[in-house]
Amino acid sequence: MRVRAVIFDLWETLIDWPADDSQAHRRSLIERLAVDEEEFNRRWLDTFRTRETGPLAVAYEALGIPEEHLATHVAERHEYTRRALRPRRGVTRTLDELARRGIERGLISMCSEDVPAAWPDTELASRFEATTFSASCGLVKPDPEIYLRTARALGVDPAEALYVGDGANDELAGAAAVGMTPVLIVPQGRDPFWPEVREWRGLRITTIPEVLELC
Repeated sequence: MRVRAVIFDLWETLIDWPADDSQAHRRSLIERLAVDEEEFNRRWLDTFRTRETGPLAVAYEALGIPEEHLATHVAERHEYTRRALRPRRGVTRTLDELARRGIERGLISMCSEDVPAAWPDTELASRFEATTFSASCGLVKPDPEIYLRTARALGVDPAEALYVGDGANDELAGAAAVGMTPVLIVPQGRDPFWPEVREWRGLRITTIPEVLELC
């Protein structure tokens, strides 16, 4: 197979998930709601798709955050995401080498509105020909259209693309279903976090620069 494009996941693939900031944000929401953690977790799961495909204010209102406090919590989320959008070691060099080889670069991210809002100011933004954010397009993984839309934007057939991700949201199976070649990324010494890829038998890398060996 000739690889004409590499499409990447974002969180835990190109950048690290800001676990500490995320937990602090969740605690601030729990305190505002004055509920126990079990109840909060139930509401958080119930509003997952709303957070990932539309305005955060709507999702936080669905959680039960009073209207007068919505802007504060939304701003907090935007701020920590802006800080987090820093590429892992070797990512920019790899993207630049793919560009040098004439290989298209795409991104598909399950994310809330804070990611596309901060994206233009990152050092990653200029290195992609196509970006598909769930918060902007209303699609989620593993919906086939989220992959096909990205392939079309890159001008490639899905069979000509690698899809690289950590396996969240059943993303690798979704990529394979449309004809892409899925690649699992798990750092050296770790086991896959997501249950659906714990028995993964497909292509696997530990760092982003290893993508170059597959192209």
